[in-house]
This record gives sequence, C-alpha cells and structure tokens, in this order.
Amino acid sequence: MENFLFQLFIFLAAAAIAVPIAKKFGLGSVLGYLIAGIIIGPFGLSLIADIEEVMHFTEFGVVMMLFLVGLELKPSLLWQMRTPILGMGGVQVVLSSIIIAGISLIFLPWQQAIAIGLTLSLSSTAIVLQTLREKGLMNTSSGRSIFSVLLFQDLAVIPILAVLPFLATIAVHDDGHLESALFDISSLPEYMQIIITLLAILSIFFIGKFASRPVFRTIAATRIREIFVAAALALVVGISLLMTSVGLSPALGTFLAGVVLADSEYRHELESDIEPFKGLLLGVFFISIGASLNFTLIGENIPLIAGLAAGLMAFKWLVLEGTGFVFKMAKKERSLFAIALAQGGEFAFVLFQFSRTNGVLPAQTIEPLISAVAISMFLTPLLFLAHEKFGTNGQGDEEARRDSDTIDRSGHRVILAGFGRLGTDLGRFLISAGIKPVIIDHDAANVDVLRKFGFKVYYGDITRLDLLEAAGAAEAELLIIAIGDIDQSRKLVELAGKHYPHLKIAVSASDRSSAYELMDLGITRIRRETFGSALALGQDALQLLGTDPYEAHRLMRIFRKKDEEMMPELYKMHRKDEDSYISMYQKHNADLEELMTLDLDLDMEEIDKAWNAANPEA
Repeated sequence: MENFLFQLFIFLAAAAIAVPIAKKFGLGSVLGYLIAGIIIGPFGLSLIADIEEVMHFTEFGVVMMLFLVGLELKPSLLWQMRTPILGMGGVQVVLSSIIIAGISLIFLPWQQAIAIGLTLSLSSTAIVLQTLREKGLMNTSSGRSIFSVLLFQDLAVIPILAVLPFLATIAVHDDGHLESALFDISSLPEYMQIIITLLAILSIFFIGKFASRPVFRTIAATRIREIFVAAALALVVGISLLMTSVGLSPALGTFLAGVVLADSEYRHELESDIEPFKGLLLGVFFISIGASLNFTLIGENIPLIAGLAAGLMAFKWLVLEGTGFVFKMAKKERSLFAIALAQGGEFAFVLFQFSRTNGVLPAQTIEPLISAVAISMFLTPLLFLAHEKFGTNGQGDEEARRDSDTIDRSGHRVILAGFGRLGTDLGRFLISAGIKPVIIDHDAANVDVLRKFGFKVYYGDITRLDLLEAAGAAEAELLIIAIGDIDQSRKLVELAGKHYPHLKIAVSASDRSSAYELMDLGITRIRRETFGSALALGQDALQLLGTDPYEAHRLMRIFRKKDEEMMPELYKMHRKDEDSYISMYQKHNADLEELMTLDLDLDMEEIDKAWNAANPEA
C-alpha cells in the first residue's frame, strides 16, 4: 500500500510540475507528460519501478477517451462519415500494411512481415486526439479526416487480433497468464465463441439503449453526484471487462456504448463526470510511455532504431499524403493530416505483446520495434509544433491559447451566438430595431475586426455551459444561433434545452439537411442561410427579364410559402428511404412549378384585361 501511494505520488507530482512548464514553453501537455516520464523513469531518476504494470492500468485512459468520443457521435453522424472512415481509413491501413510488410519481407519470414505491417499501420489515437482537442482542431476539415482514419484503425484492431494467431510459426510455452477475469471462452467450440461474442456486442446496444436510461434516471433523482459518477465509471469498466472476456478491444466496446448513449439526455453529465478521470489516466499513460523508453537498448542500437523510427514515419507520411491527394484534400489540410498520423500507436504495444505470446514474433524482433514506435510517438507533438510554426503562421495556436472574454451583461433579452456573415447583418438589424443582444463569436480574428467597427462582440465558445451561463441564459428570453456549423449548433441547442428550457430558440441552418437535423431536436424556428437571398435574387432576375415588379414579388412569396409548407412532409420522409424521399421531392417541385406557371398565366391574362380596359384602342 505504501509503495502504491509512493508511485501514485511520483506520477501525480511529475505531471503537476512538467505539464505547466511544457505549456509555458508552448510544447503542449502531451510532450510535457512524455518528458516527465523520461525524467522519473529507469533511465532518469529511477523513481518508478514496474512500468509495464502501470501502463496496463493507465491504458484504461484510452478506453475512457474512446467512450467520450463515442458520446459526441450520433449514429446518424457516423453514417454521414462512412465515406471518409471506410475510404480514407481503409486506404491508409491497407497501403501502409503492404508497404511496411513488403520492406520487412527483405529481412524476415512473410508471416512476421505481415504481422509487423498490420501492427505498424496503426497510429496513436491517444496522442493525436488529445493534441487536436488542445489545439481546437477537432471540428476542422482536416481534424474530421484524421478522426475518421483513427476510428477505422481502432475498428481494424479486431480483425488484426483475429488474423495474428494464424501467422504463428514459433513454439510458445504456455505460462498460464492469459486467464480471463470473468470467464474464458477460448475452450468453447468455435461456433459458441462467435455466438457469445455477438451476444456481448448486442448487450452493449441493449444496455445503452434501454437498460441504462432508467438506471441513470433513478440515480439522478437522488441528486447525489457521487453516485452518478460511480454509475458512469461502472458502465465503462463493466463494458471493458465484457469486451476483454470475449477477446475484443475494450476501447471499441466503450466507443460503441458511447455512440448508443449519444442520444441520451444524460450525455452531458456522463461527459463531465468521466472527463477528469480520462484526463488523469491519459496523462499517466503518456508518462508511462516516456518512462518505458529503453535507453540502454536504444544506445546499443542507435542506427537500427533511429532508422526504424525514421523509416516508419517517412513511409506512413508518404501513404497519408497520397491518401489525402486521392480524396482531394487541400494542400494545407493534407500536410496536417500526414504529420498527425505518421507515428506508431499505443495498440502496437498490445499487438506486439499478443504476437509474442502467440508465437508470431520473437522478442529480439519486437524490442527494437517497440522502441521505434515509442520514439515516433514522442516526436509527434514536436511535428505538430513544427506544423504550427511553419504551416499556419501561428494563427491557430494563438486562437487556441486565447481565453474567453468576461461578459458584461445587464438586462439583455437576446443572446446572439455567432457573428459571421449572417450574424453580422442579423445583429445590425436587431440593434437598429432597438434590441441589444449579447453577441458571442468563436473566431478571434473576426471578433477583433468587428470591434474596430464599433460592435460589442465577446470572444468565446458559447457551447460551453459556463459561458452560456455568463451570457445570461438564465434571464434571457431568446437564443439566436447563427454559428453555421451544424455540429456546434446542435450541441448548443441540446445544452440550452437541457439547462435553460425557458429559452426560445431560433437557428440558422446552412442547408436543408442541417435543417432536418435541427428539426430532430424539436426546433421550429429554422431559417436556411441562403434561401432568402436566393429568392430575393430570383425576384430581381424576373424583373430584369420584364416581369411586372408586383408579380415578381408575388411569385417569390408563393414559392417561399409552398416550399416552407412542404418541409414537414419531406422531413418525415427523408429518414425512411432515399428513393421515396427523392420521388416526393420531385413531385413537390413539379407541383410548385405548375402552380406558379398557372398563377403567372392567370395574372398575365388579368393584367392584359386591365390594360385593354384602360386602353380600349390597344
């Protein structure tokens, strides 16, 4: 017990000292953790003893991270991302595996070469996602592409684990360390193992969809936060145990649970309760990686390990650049995409260990490879820094470091979230009408420019509960969301609906699809951003073509009224099947065209009659 507390003290103290120093020098928390690990590890001050045991425990931080990622993804959003997940992720993993295996084939048997190729094709979910979040890049185009590839890689761990035993060529001495904590299904017939595995996956859907909600509702009614935290942790730990017992990745299991719970009304509570544990365990995990660097081995094999690390990152970088090019990513985005995913990942530690215990790879092959993977992970935060310095002129980092403004609110009735191209005109309109909203925008450069023009705009992320509270959500009557990004809009609608149900909400949507997503949340005041401008321009076009101004205005109003009337019917149909939706959309368009043509003909006749009555000689 005393030894455990001492080890815990060392880890926590190292994190508390190293991370603030690293942040102060602009190095990021991940690099701070890694450096702290090196300092307290066996090749530094030797303050920690059993690195492997600690790492097994702290890998649970990765499991929690995947659960939180799943909470942010609804099944509908995952379906929308199916192309980048399967396309980019599939291409990257397959090509990287083939190239690395092909090179390994020069030195090793083909079975070992394939195992190494599959293992090294994966990247570090923990380091990359943590860094993207710290730098505010998760919701950028390149951030979503990176996340798609990482998600595919996490899913790919399952078939890789299934394939590796078939590549075994080395005799294995069973040391009896593979016993399951719950039950061991390996002794059962193969068909029973498949059935139990499928039942385990189905049980996650059942627990997330049906069983967890009444449990969380009952616990929430007690208003004892500690019990809710315990229930949230029990859910994650329980699913991890279940997945481990049937031979699947616990990270994948908790990710699926998170996706199923993404629609739950307790989503935000689960996020806020688990986030501190995830952050702490991930931090200790990074320290473990830093401490696990075997400098004796590295020192004795510097050319080999340096070559392995450099080669791994170079070949993966080439594959990622090519993948980004094929999927038509912009050059700047492709650059971030390639350097973010060029390293080896934490699953390499798991898969190499699995390969060793199953007789696929010998220890003398694995040890330099693990050192190379650890070095590549260590270099990743440095590559992010280099990309910021030379690829973005430091603008993104400046925004990431900027704190939210302190909001001065007094009796405001309206909160305007987003002051971009639509929000600016909307804000001017409201201010001219005598209504002064609290205006908040997340674009630091935009805020600075608008302030020069005299607008009172606050900088900050309005999707944070504390900032929404500071903006006066408890007293305001109306929340207008003009953010443009549907993910952020949806997040803010859910946050406001849960904590400030009295707020009336009006939202702008970039297109019809985004409008449907907002209708899913019960929002009725939705305006498509370009719809009004398109109709106004159409009205101008009709006039320029000779249509009577009044008639052009009337046709515009007919079109708008009929289009808005058909929205609810199309909304009901759009989730059923694509063919029926398209058919109904075409029918409505044909009806609208017929109605306007008929109206135009009738009115032209009336105009002609009126003209002839006034001019009988015409």
